[in-house]
Amino acid sequence: MTCLVIAEHNHQVLHVASLNAIAAALLCGGDVHVLVSGHHAGEVAIAASKVSGVTKVIHADAPHLENHLAENLAEQILTLAPNYTHILAPSTAIGKNVLPRVAAKLDVAQISDVTKVITSDTFERPIYAGNAIATIQSMDAIKVITVRTTSFDPAPATGGSASIETCLAVANNSQSGFVNREISKLSRPELSAAKIVVSGGRALGSGEQYESILGALADKLGAAMGASRAAVDAGYAPNDYQVGQTGKIVAPELYIAIGISGAIQHLAGMKDSKVIVAINKDPEAAIFSVADYGLVADLFTAVPELIAELG
Repeated sequence: MTCLVIAEHNHQVLHVASLNAIAAALLCGGDVHVLVSGHHAGEVAIAASKVSGVTKVIHADAPHLENHLAENLAEQILTLAPNYTHILAPSTAIGKNVLPRVAAKLDVAQISDVTKVITSDTFERPIYAGNAIATIQSMDAIKVITVRTTSFDPAPATGGSASIETCLAVANNSQSGFVNREISKLSRPELSAAKIVVSGGRALGSGEQYESILGALADKLGAAMGASRAAVDAGYAPNDYQVGQTGKIVAPELYIAIGISGAIQHLAGMKDSKVIVAINKDPEAAIFSVADYGLVADLFTAVPELIAELG
C-alpha cells in the first residue's frame, strides 16, 4: 500500500496545505510519496524530501507544468496512478480542479473533503454543510481523496530524508493555456493560514464601517480579516474574504465573529476554530451555539471599547 500526495507550491516554497495532506496520507498506512510538478521547482522537491514520513519525492519538470493547469497536472498524475493505492491532494482550488479529472479517468469515486482517516479504506467527511458526518468506505483499487486541511495537523517539515526521483513530464495539452494570474496583495495575514481571524457580517452596515471597525481590531491583534457571505454579497468585503461552505474553511486559534448571525453556511467554514468569540446584539443568534465566549451587545459600542482595552 503506497500513497501519492500532490504537492501544492509556488515553485519556491512547499505550502502548508501539502503538509496537512501528507499527515492524512500517513494515517492511511504504507509508504508516502510526494509528486512535485512544476518548472524550476527543485527547491520544493528538496523541501518535500525533508518532510517527516515521506519516503520518495517524484519531481516532474517542464515549462507547461509551471502554472498547475488541471489538464496537464491530471495527465501527469495518471501516468503514476497505477503504482498507488491512494492519491491525495489538499481540498484547495487546485486539488478540487485536478483530482475529479483523475478520478473520472480512473473510473473511481472521489472521496471529497476528508476530515478523518479511520482505516486505509474508511474515511469521514462532512455533509449537509457540516451538520452531519458521513462515514465512507471505498472498495476502489485506487482511492482518490481531497483532504480538508484544517482537520489534520501538518506533518513535521523536517526530519525526513526521502530520495528524489525525476520522472518524464507528460506532453503539453493544448486544449487550455495560461493567460495571467492576479494575486491579492495583503498587508495582513492570509486568511486560510492565520492564527487569529476577525470576521464581520452584514450588521456592520457598509464597507467603510467594515474596514474602519474590523480593520482596527485586526491590526491590534495581528489578525486576518474575514466576512460572512451576506457581507460579501452586500459588497462590504471582497470575495476572497468569505468564510463558509462556499468560501474558505478556516480553523484558527482564535475566531472573532462580529455582527454575524451564524447561518449554517458560515458555521461550516469556521466551527473547527480552537476558540470562538461572538459579538451580536441578538441573544438568539445561532452563532452563540458554537461560541466559546459570547457578548450580547451592539458591535458599534463593544468593538471600539475592546480596541481601547487592547491599548
